[in-house]
Amino acid sequence: MLAGNSPGAAKALQYLSLTQNLSPLSTDPTHRPQYPTHGGPIALLDSVTAAVDTPPSKMSPRLPIRLALPRPCAVAARPLLLPLTATRGVKYGWTTAPPRNKHKRFNQPSSGLPALTNGPAAALKRRENTTPLRSGVLATKKGMTSVFVGKTRVPCTVLQLDQVQVVANKTRQKNGYWAVQIGAGSRDGRNVTSPLLGYYEAKGIAPKAELAEFKVRNESGLLPVGVQILPDWFKKGQYVDVKGRSRGMGFAGGMKRHGFSGQEASHGNSKNHRTIGTTGPSQGSGSRVMPGKKMPGRMGNEFVTVQNLKVMMVDNDLGIVLVGGPIAGPKGRVVRLQDAKKRKAPPQPHREAALATLLERNPDHEVKLQEARERHLQLKNERETAQLQD
Repeated sequence: MLAGNSPGAAKALQYLSLTQNLSPLSTDPTHRPQYPTHGGPIALLDSVTAAVDTPPSKMSPRLPIRLALPRPCAVAARPLLLPLTATRGVKYGWTTAPPRNKHKRFNQPSSGLPALTNGPAAALKRRENTTPLRSGVLATKKGMTSVFVGKTRVPCTVLQLDQVQVVANKTRQKNGYWAVQIGAGSRDGRNVTSPLLGYYEAKGIAPKAELAEFKVRNESGLLPVGVQILPDWFKKGQYVDVKGRSRGMGFAGGMKRHGFSGQEASHGNSKNHRTIGTTGPSQGSGSRVMPGKKMPGRMGNEFVTVQNLKVMMVDNDLGIVLVGGPIAGPKGRVVRLQDAKKRKAPPQPHREAALATLLERNPDHEVKLQEARERHLQLKNERETAQLQD
């Protein structure tokens, strides 16, 4: 047994406190340790008395000794160390990392969050240097001709711009990327659906035969809705990319479609001179033909982009742009024409001058757009009223 006043009792109690990781012991009967009000077992030993060194007739008086069993650190310190509290997750188990905020829509950067390497925002960042600064246009392939540069005859493709107008803009905050929607040509309103008619009506634009989006690098590449783009949007001598659908050539074999060399003409070969032969079963993952295998099939009628074509001439009166070299597609095919991705952008003075000229030709585009929206809402209410009356 332990005596409250003997040196041996003090050493024993100190050893007991260290080995069992207990809180400091107190021999004061009025002392009560301060503990949090929630959780944790507390064992009170109010009458631990003993006699070791003293005779039985001279036993020391009873001294209450209060022992407090410790609580787990994570539970005891949770109110004070909340950001570093050990918590358990379903996916990664125990962790002491502070809770992370969720990214906003389209992974826009916010305070306290690292830059992401995937997602829409990171994808736009990776493609920033290859995204054109300006919008492109829709043009119609009219045929081919040639021009002389000095004594050199250069074949050219004639592209015509027909009523090319800006229909809408796509923004990073609303759509996740920057783009300009361009319309070209004209279309009979009787062949347009009612929702699409209302779409054009709200913008004050006649229905278009073709619609396309052209992605731009940032907000500075957006254009006012309703303005018309002419051939002088491009500069003579700059480089452009032309994207269009190639001619459809129907069903073709492996030799014509993929350039296979064919098989032997003799030496036992019979009726298999132009066939592709075996398609190669058991190629790595079982007896099957792998996806993407070159085989006979429909040839052509797919998007083809011809890059880095030089602009040879622009003419606003004729509405044409001449580019050096051939492009995909037959005559009458609508193609997409935009500044080249792998070449330097047109010089800034030309870009600023082209934009200023565009706005000068359409000085009241904002007023027209506002009037078109008000007129659209008025007609929409009239149609709804007539529909309810019927």
